[in-house]
Amino acid sequence: MSETPAVQVNSLVKDFRGSFGQGMIRAVNEVSFEIAPGEVYGLIGPNGSGKSTTMKALLGLVSPTAGRCAIFGRDSTKVDSRQEVGFLPENPYFYKHLSGEETIRFYGKLCGMRGSALRDRTMELLELVNLQDARKRRLGGYSKGMLQRIGLAQALVQDPRLLILDEPTAGVDPIGSRQIRDLIFTLKKRGFTVFLCSHLLEQVQEVCDRVGIIHKGALVKEGRLEELIAIEDQTEIVLRNATPDLLEKIRDLADHEEGVELVRSGNPRTTLERLFLRETLQRDSGDHPESGTPHTSSVGSNRESKEDSA
Repeated sequence: MSETPAVQVNSLVKDFRGSFGQGMIRAVNEVSFEIAPGEVYGLIGPNGSGKSTTMKALLGLVSPTAGRCAIFGRDSTKVDSRQEVGFLPENPYFYKHLSGEETIRFYGKLCGMRGSALRDRTMELLELVNLQDARKRRLGGYSKGMLQRIGLAQALVQDPRLLILDEPTAGVDPIGSRQIRDLIFTLKKRGFTVFLCSHLLEQVQEVCDRVGIIHKGALVKEGRLEELIAIEDQTEIVLRNATPDLLEKIRDLADHEEGVELVRSGNPRTTLERLFLRETLQRDSGDHPESGTPHTSSVGSNRESKEDSA
């Protein structure tokens, strides 16, 4: 029997009542996706696209108009579905007069932890997020990046199986952003499932296994990252130690040339940013290509590579 998905969103619909007689407004329209245990999944979309509403429905913070969300097989409208979930909102609120250590202990007590187990867990998490040296400092003196890391620590207090992060690096400087991304990699190695919402496409591309693009409430593209950013009607061949003459004969002679290694053959990659813009802005303009540019081939050697855009 196959393993139960960490997250299941099936035909999710969410309508809100509009203001000034606008009637009902559909924020999420028939969205479906799954996240496997141990996977890092990124949901990206423009402002107002419905990604935060989807996340809130999964957390049970809003009730679906139609459809169903489940966490490890449990209906997300039930309280027990959130027992194995850690959540970091985009703008978490902390008591600024508490220190980092006191903050983790506070959330640990809310989860029912006491005594030596709480002390050990607090120090373990402070070390994980690299804030052990700042554990006695009040949060009012923390930087934005430090606050996001203490937020990650509090989300991990009860040792959840699923971590939901809403814009975890928003407003964070490059160093802090890198530290948070490294933390996500560490959590993945430890077997955590991570559901990430972000508008920072480069970071999503770096950490996520699978990605969904949501636009005007609908999931317009979803799948494994490497497959999504492949340019389907182009082919790329990468050689090692190839001479200029061999590049001209590459199709027929590569396998027979002594000392030449065919490193990779397949679809060249676009970037997640280009894919995102194509699936959103061009849909608005009504000019949405179903395929890439006319067929071309690209070749890269050990000294030079050529990147084709979508």
